[in-house]
Formats: sequence, structure tokens, C-alpha cells
Amino acid sequence: MDRGGVDRALKNTEPSFPLFLSGSGEKVRIVLIRGGANLKKRLLSMGIQLEDIVEVVQSGNKGAVLIVKDENRFMLGGGMAQKIYVTKEREHGKHVGGS
Repeated sequence: MDRGGVDRALKNTEPSFPLFLSGSGEKVRIVLIRGGANLKKRLLSMGIQLEDIVEVVQSGNKGAVLIVKDENRFMLGGGMAQKIYVTKEREHGKHVGGS
């Protein structure tokens, strides 16, 4: 049973944090979505899902975040960005702080 990424997040040793705390230019991996079915459905309709790597273009006012995935830009409001948990990514898909 998929618990919204909880199992994957628990296995991940990297510290996760809400997307809205990411800085401009950071690449992050989505590891947990702490929202209900409507949020998950909305994100999926935009092509955003668990394990995706996105780049933060701008982290703005009231938690809003502009991200890029596959050359498509998406503006997520503060409420959404607070419910999406991410880990930092290095080049070549390696987690920051990983061995």
C-alpha cells in the first residue's frame, strides 16, 4: 500500500525538508507528499510525483516556489510547497551528504 512516500522517506538517510525552504538554483528530489488525495492528484496532473528531481528557480513571497521539471515551469503556492518534502541533489543524481 502506498502511503504517500512515507516508506521511501523513512528509508532515505538524507534529511528532508519542505520545498519552500529550498534556495534558488537548488536541485531537489521529492521524497514525501504530506497532503491528501486532491494534492497528489493535482501534482500528478502536472507531471510531478515522488522521486522526481526538480530545480528551484525562485523561492518567493509567502512560501510560493517556482520550479522546473523537464523544461516545464510550475509555480506552486506556499500551501503546496509546505506539504512537499525534498532532499538536496548533487550532480549525477547523488544525494548531498551521501557516500
